[in-house]
Order: sequence, then structure tokens, then C-alpha cells
Amino acid sequence: MLLTITTTHPRGTELSYLLHKHPDRFQSFVLSFGQAHVFYPEVSDARTTAALLLDVDPVGMVRGRNHGRHDSGPLGQYVNDRPYVASSFLSVAISQVLGTALAGRCKDRPELAEQPLPLTARLEVLPVRAGERLVHRIFEPLGYVVETTRRPLDDQFPQWGESPYFSVSITGTKTLSELLTHLYVLIPVFDNQKHYFVGDDELEKLLAKGAGWLAAHPEKDPITRRYLKHRSGLFRQALARLAEEDRAEADDEAGDADAMEARPEEALERAISLNEQRYQAVLTALKTSGASSVIDLGCGEGKLLRELLKDRQFERIVGMDVATGVLEIAQKRLKLERLPDHQSTRIKLLHGSLIYRDQRLSGFDAATVVEVIEHLDPPRLAAFERVVFEFARPETVVLTTPNQEYNVMWETLPAGRFRHSDHRFEWTRQQFQNWAWRVAYEHRYRVRFVSIGPVDEAVGSPTQMGVFERLKAEE
Repeated sequence: MLLTITTTHPRGTELSYLLHKHPDRFQSFVLSFGQAHVFYPEVSDARTTAALLLDVDPVGMVRGRNHGRHDSGPLGQYVNDRPYVASSFLSVAISQVLGTALAGRCKDRPELAEQPLPLTARLEVLPVRAGERLVHRIFEPLGYVVETTRRPLDDQFPQWGESPYFSVSITGTKTLSELLTHLYVLIPVFDNQKHYFVGDDELEKLLAKGAGWLAAHPEKDPITRRYLKHRSGLFRQALARLAEEDRAEADDEAGDADAMEARPEEALERAISLNEQRYQAVLTALKTSGASSVIDLGCGEGKLLRELLKDRQFERIVGMDVATGVLEIAQKRLKLERLPDHQSTRIKLLHGSLIYRDQRLSGFDAATVVEVIEHLDPPRLAAFERVVFEFARPETVVLTTPNQEYNVMWETLPAGRFRHSDHRFEWTRQQFQNWAWRVAYEHRYRVRFVSIGPVDEAVGSPTQMGVFERLKAEE
């Protein structure tokens, strides 16, 4: 089985510092089930690739020479797919051979370990008996662009049917530690043939490596169930502890209103009442469109939802967010459990992601995406575009994002810094308009632009808004 990790970072050769493996050496490591080899197929300032090749001994596995315990099934046969597929063996190899990188430590380049890099991981091959769609559902919510290619069982025997084996690549801007952690946890999710006993130790590993991302993952349940090999007792324990983590995050966000007000982006915008102006501009666009049903994508803590509830024009209101913690905050702030019946039937909260297809997003007159896209990694934008403009296809899409040019107007914002530490990018007016025009053209919308906040002659307004209207068939 083969895992390659590629970066196109300008200083891509420094990947070797993060991996603690010299690019000019072919290194081999003895593991309990075979050997692992690390080498670099390509090394340059423009593109560097590191490879982890696993040479598994299937005969040794069957005889019990090379590992202490195994499951039944393919591991109990001399002829099996274990030497060729990415499985629990690869996760163990990542932990033992690339453990320092997995932990996010780099003695020689400590700042590099914390820096998100453009990374592509390719797996040859991944066994996905549950169907190709599962790969997208698992990796895309974490910010990866996913590509899959089905591999035949044998070109000479098509009558053997479809293969469950796929070449899979995932691309995203991540720290190397994040990428390896996601692979470490998620590779065994696709294959039930674990080569080790699944007990309390595996539960603790899952919770430790899943800290900070698994609790909010929309596929948390199947990931947890599959990782723990459907052991119901461990599965229930894991979900209970993940729910505690989610509640703790929600309490942290809801419990300190002063700290929330002091967030950098909100502090900058509060002086010019930008938040209020933004919501007013979005509401005006929605009312002008005549929409009666609205879905707020990336609804956060429900501030826009609260304004929508005040207007009887909006008969059906849905808020969706990938973070369960902020949805709990929204539920509290909107007091959904206390609303009278005629109000509670108008509004609903959904847990979901903006980057993979979801039938629940269809059938709305309008969708709002308020200060959301700048939090997406750029490689995720293509998936977001398809989800909203190709699959959901509301009549109207109202989308806002910061105007990077306006940042110079804030003296307290250092040059070159984004307004919020979680922003992955901030567009100039021209960049935003170029993106919006392309999306509108490709998906048969028209788009108009609205400035929000005080307008400076040189740098424009602090927030830019695009209002997309779907073209009629005859247009």
C-alpha cells in the first residue's frame, strides 16, 4: 500500500524537516507486520512529494509470526488484499514512522509545524465497500477537495463485477499534523478488517486524535461506529464524550458575552455599526426578491434568523451550520422551545456542511451566505459553488464577504493581516466580482453588487454583497 504527500509550497523542500526524513535517503523501518519505506519521488522548490510504502507480509500474518492478534476474514487466508489496500496497518505505520510529524513537532522548523500548507495526500488504494460517496462525505466536511478513481479487480475479467477499491486523493490547505491526524483516524473507517483488538485503548485514541474536529463532523456517528468496529458499548461511550466536548465549546462561546464582543472582527466593525448595516442590506435584498422561504447557510449563532422571524413575509426559515456548538447557542438565543406555535412552525435549525450535496437545501426561494465563504479553504469553493448554485438552485442567493481593500482604513489592523484569524482569504472588489460573474455565468444566474457600510472613494466599502438571481428558461 502506498501513501504519497505532495506540497506545492514555495519552500516545499522543507517538508523533509516536518517529516524528519532526509530527502536524499531511502529509509526502511521494521514493523510487526512487515516493513515501511520512506522516500521522495520528487524534490524541488516548486513541488515536493514524500512517499510511505508499506510492505506487508501476508503469510506471516496468517501464521501469527508478525503480529500478536488478528481478526477473522481476509486476515485468516494466505491470499488476501492486506498487502495492497490502505487499512489499519497504514494508520499504525503513520503513527510509528511519522509520529513526530503526526504530533505536530518540528525541532528545526517549529514555526513550519504550525503553518498551513497546500497539501495533497494520495492513497493507493482505499477499500470502500460502502460506496464511493462515503469518501466524499467523510473528507469534504474537513475542507478537502476529493478525487476518486475506481480500480478494476482485473482488466481481463470484467465479469467479476465492480471493484470496491479506489485511488483517492484529498487536497487542502492544512498543517501536516492535521492532514496526518485525519488520515490516521479515517483510513480504518473505510475497512472493517482491523488487524488489532478494538477496545478501550482504541476509544481513547479516537477521542484524542479527533479532538477539535470530530465532535462537529456531520458524519460523526458513522465515523465513530466504523472506527470502533461497530462495538455498541464503545460507540455509545464515544458519542457521549463527544457530546460533552460539543457542549463545552458551546458553553465557552455562550458564557462570556464580553469576550464575544471583543472578537477582533466584531470590535473593528462595531464602531461603524457594520453588522447592523449588513443584516439590513441582506433583509432588503430578500424582501425585494419576494422570497417567502429562506435558508441561512452558515447561520452561526442565529443573528440573521432572529431578524427574519420578525418579518411575516418569511413563512419558512431554516438555519444550517456545520458546528453543533453554535447551533445550540442559536437555539438558546432564539428561545425556540418557548416560541408560540405560529412562530415555531416557521423556523428550523439543521446540522450540515456547505461543501457536499444535501437534499435538505433544495426548495427554497432564497439562500443567504453572510460572511461565510472567507472561512472556507480556497480549494473548497468549487464544492460550495456546486452545492448552492447547481444542486440547491434557489431563485435568489444573497452573499456577503469582506472587502480586503478597506482594511487599510482600520489603524488597529496590522498591514497584511485579515480581519479574523479564521479567515482563509479576503477578496478585493475586483476578485469578488470576477468570482461572482463566473459563478453566475456557469450556473445561469445574473448578479448585481451592493456596497455595505461607509464608502471610501479609493478603497470602497468594508463589506461587499452579491445578489444572484436565477435566470428564467427563456433568458
